[in-house]
Amino acid sequence: MQVKDNIIRTEYSEVMQKSYIDYAMSVIISRALPDVRDGLKPVQRRTLYDMYELGIRYDKPYRKCARIVGDTMGKYHPHGDSSIYDALVVMAQEFKKGLPLVDGHGNFGSIEGDGAAAMRYTEARLQKITQEAYLSDLDKDVVDFIPNFDETEKEPSVLPVKVPNLLINGAEGIAVGMATSIPPHNLSEVIDGVKAYMKNPDITTEEMLHYIKGPDFPTGGIVVNKDELAAIYETGMGKIKIRGKVEVEKVKGGKERLVITEIPYPMIGANIGKFLNDIGALVEAKKTNDIVDISNQSSKEGIRIVLELKKGCDVENLCNMLYKKTRLEDTFGVNMLAVADGRPETMGIVPIIRHHVNFQYQLATRKYKTLLAKELDKKEIQEGLIQACDVIDLIIEILRGSKNIKDAKACLTDGETGNIRFKSEASRKQASRLRFTQRQATAILEMRLYKLIGLEIEALMKEHETTLKNIAEYEEILGNRGAMARVIVRELEHFQKEYGQARKTLVENAKEAVYEEKKVEEMEVVVLLDRFGYVKTIDVPTYERNKEAADAENKYEIRCMNTDKLCIFTDTGQQHLVKVMELPFGNSGTRESPLTM
Repeated sequence: MQVKDNIIRTEYSEVMQKSYIDYAMSVIISRALPDVRDGLKPVQRRTLYDMYELGIRYDKPYRKCARIVGDTMGKYHPHGDSSIYDALVVMAQEFKKGLPLVDGHGNFGSIEGDGAAAMRYTEARLQKITQEAYLSDLDKDVVDFIPNFDETEKEPSVLPVKVPNLLINGAEGIAVGMATSIPPHNLSEVIDGVKAYMKNPDITTEEMLHYIKGPDFPTGGIVVNKDELAAIYETGMGKIKIRGKVEVEKVKGGKERLVITEIPYPMIGANIGKFLNDIGALVEAKKTNDIVDISNQSSKEGIRIVLELKKGCDVENLCNMLYKKTRLEDTFGVNMLAVADGRPETMGIVPIIRHHVNFQYQLATRKYKTLLAKELDKKEIQEGLIQACDVIDLIIEILRGSKNIKDAKACLTDGETGNIRFKSEASRKQASRLRFTQRQATAILEMRLYKLIGLEIEALMKEHETTLKNIAEYEEILGNRGAMARVIVRELEHFQKEYGQARKTLVENAKEAVYEEKKVEEMEVVVLLDRFGYVKTIDVPTYERNKEAADAENKYEIRCMNTDKLCIFTDTGQQHLVKVMELPFGNSGTRESPLTM
C-alpha cells in the first residue's frame, strides 16, 4: 500500500521561531528554574521524592547514591545521571545550602572546590526536616500527581513544602535567555517574616526587613551595603556586597597576623585557590611588602587562612588592599526569578512570601478535607458497630439463618427477611426495621467475635468520641480561615524551634574600602632582553658594574625610567604597551620570565 505524502508548506522562519520558543520554555519550566511554591527545580523534587518512595528515611540506613540516581533517572528524570548526582551532592553540602535536605555519607566535596567522590562510593538518606517539612503529607492528597515521562509512574507536580524553601536555600540556575540567583536566608527570620505577613498582608518591603535582616550565607561573611537591601528586595534584582571576616592576632616579637575565618559566598570552590594566588601575585608585583607568608590552615572545623605580617605594618591599609585587589570583597548578583503560576517571574521578597502563604492555605485545605472525609468514614462505621452491639443477638440470628452473605447483607441494609429463617416472628419484625449502610453492613459482617468483649466495646466508644472531636476540629479549620492560619503558624513555630539556627552573616553599612598605594620612587633602570626572549630590569649602577657581561648576554639593552611604558612591535605589525614596573626586577646574573605577547 502506498502512503500518500502529506506535505505542509510553511514559512521556515516561523517553524524555527516556534520550535525555539518551545525548547526555551521547556528548559525554563522543566529544568533550570525553581517553582516559587516549593523552591525546588524538577531534578531536586524528583530526587527527594524518589528517596521518599525508596524508604531512605532519616532513621533508616544510608543507601548508595548510585541506587538513588539510577532509580530517579529510570522513573522520573531521563536527562542523564550526572545532573541528578550533581543536584543530590549540592543538596547535601552544608557550605552551599542554608538548610541541607540530604544527609550525605562519604566524600561530598569541600568548600575549597574538591569534587564529590563517584556515586558508587557515596551514600545518602533524607534529612529529618526534609521528611517532616517537605514530604510528610504526600499521602493526604495535598498536591496533584502527574504522569512521568513514559506514563508508567506518577510523580508530584510540586512537593508539599511547609517552609519558604526558595528563600531559605536560595537558588541558582541558567535557562534560555534568563537566569536565577537567589541568596539563602536564615530559617528563623524567614518564618518570622511569614508570620508577620499573615498578620498584615499589606506589609511593605521595609517592614519585612525588620524580620528578615538580609541574606544569611552558610559561609558567614559580612554584607556591607545594608541600605541597598530594601531596593534589592523590592525589585528582586541588585548586587549584594559581601566581605570575608578578618581577625588580627598578636604573635611573638610584637608582630601581627591576619586570619581570615569567613569567606564571601562567591569564593566557594576554586576561587579560594585563586584568592591565594592573587595575594601571591600582589607580593611578587611588590604592591605590598607587608605580607611575609601565606598559609591555608582550613579544615573540617572551618576556614582559616593566615597571612603573616611584617612588624609595624599598616593593618587597616592592608585589609583595604585585599578588599580592593582580591575577592575578599565580592558581589552576589541577585535575580529573584522563579516559576509562578506556570510562567517565569522576577519577584521581590514580599510576593515570594505571598505565594508561599497562599500555597500553605491550599495545602491545609486539601489536607483537612482528606482527613475529614476519613474521619466521617470512620464515624459511619463506628456508629454501625455500636448499633450492632446493641442488637448483637438479632444479628447472630440473621447470620445463622442466612444461606449466603448476600442475603445477610440485604437484611442488614434493607430489612429483607424473605430468605432468612428466624426463631420467632418478633425477630423477623425487628430485622425488617434494620437500615445499616453498605459500609456499616460490611464492617459488621467482617467483625470478629472478640470485639464483643466489654473492654473492646468501651475502646470503640472512646474511639468514637475521639472521631467526633476530630470531625469538629477539622470542620472548624476548614470553615474558619483564622483557625487554619493558627494551624499553619503552629507548624511553622515547631520547625523554627526544632531547626532554627543563629545567623551566620553580619549585615551592616561598612565604609568603602580605600587603599592608598605607596608612591613609587622614580628611578632610572635598564631593560634587558636576551636572544631567548627573557626579560628583566636592573638598576643602572648594577648594569654599569657588569656592562660587558650584560651586553654579551643580552640582545637589547634599553635605558628608561621605571615609571615609563615600553612600546613593542611584533613581526605581524601589532603594537603592545608594557609597563616597565610590571617587568621582573633582578640582578645581572639571574634569568627572569620570557616576554610573550
